Amino acid sequence: MTQFFMILMGFFIVTSNICGYFSYKKKKSLYSVAFTIFLLSALFASIGGLLALFIIRDAFAVFYGLQVGYYLLVNSLIVLLIAIVVSVVKKYNI
Repeated sequence: MTQFFMILMGFFIVTSNICGYFSYKKKKSLYSVAFTIFLLSALFASIGGLLALFIIRDAFAVFYGLQVGYYLLVNSLIVLLIAIVVSVVKKYNI
């Protein structure tokens, strides 16, 4: 069961980063990428929680699904920090 949720986490992280990449190509803003990944973290956490609830059939299984959202929140925080650093470097070079 653990392997299934690890694969699910990897799939959701890759999917959210690909959606963030498409968002960057469309808007040319790293902040919009961080916001897109942040919104997808809530969506994928709820999907993961529902999948865990239906598969394990226990009320505490929702926390397995919410673990996916936690990793995506950390991912969006990392992208936001990268966006801030890039903005500061651009301002410093000007």
